[in-house]
Amino acid sequence: MKFEKIKGLIVAPFTPFDKKGKLDLVPIDDYGKLLEKNGLIGVFINGSSGEGYMLTVKERMKLAEEWVEKAPKDFKIIVHVGATCIKDSYKMAKHAQEIGAFGTGAMASPFPKAGRVEELVKYCEEIACGAPDLPFYFYHIPVLNGVYLPMLPFLKAADGRIPNLAGIKYTYEHLYEYNQCMLYKDGKFDMLHGQDETVLNGLVMGGAQGGISGTGNYIGNILVGIIEEYNKGNINNARNLQNYAQEVINVIAKYRGNIVCGKRIMKFLGLDLGINRTPFQNITDEEEKVIYKELEAIDFFNHCNKK
Repeated sequence: MKFEKIKGLIVAPFTPFDKKGKLDLVPIDDYGKLLEKNGLIGVFINGSSGEGYMLTVKERMKLAEEWVEKAPKDFKIIVHVGATCIKDSYKMAKHAQEIGAFGTGAMASPFPKAGRVEELVKYCEEIACGAPDLPFYFYHIPVLNGVYLPMLPFLKAADGRIPNLAGIKYTYEHLYEYNQCMLYKDGKFDMLHGQDETVLNGLVMGGAQGGISGTGNYIGNILVGIIEEYNKGNINNARNLQNYAQEVINVIAKYRGNIVCGKRIMKFLGLDLGINRTPFQNITDEEEKVIYKELEAIDFFNHCNKK
């Protein structure tokens, strides 16, 4: 099966909760409009940024339905369906196809961990067949699940065996491996760059065309700008934008990262997405004030996504 290769940047959105941690679907409409306005082309929902593993299957399916219904026209909705229970993953993949999502994806299960490439291929195979008409993307993010298996052997083993395997969301520092996967069979698979700290590196060395971003929720315009400036041949401009993105990342890294700090930053943009679920430690009111000042110090509010 052949699928279109994604060109542009997709965002991994946060899941909105109310003050008691209950799923809140109300912000989705405005959320999609905010992302589209700033140059993003779709969302990869229920993944790590979306606290997907802390949602029930029913919640994940409701969230998918809402995004498909409320997203801007032609927005690409990729649904992360990975779970520790393969039957749940199959069910969510089947549901994603039924509601008209663009594609599905899954990271390796954190338990039990796949210890061999064959185990990982089998896991993905059983999930992907739940939505046989949709492109399936393996989400490679070993820092979250401890599955540090090599991706080129994975592609070789899955090639032909998983007919709807479209490619990999590659969120890892190994740019050499990323490049080798990109070159496999003259670029057969779509290698979606997933590390915002190295967008420019991925463009230059890996030949990336598309990506899935976490910090794109609030600096998507900056990351899109990196791609646009690179494509125009303006390397210095692209480098400056990448370096600015690093400044923002340096702030969130001090306050429990994108999933916690990034979600609170959305409140500064006028989109309150609520709290994080346990076991995440939420940003305190005092921390929020400090974060705001640190972002002001790097002129964030003149660079961030505009509502």
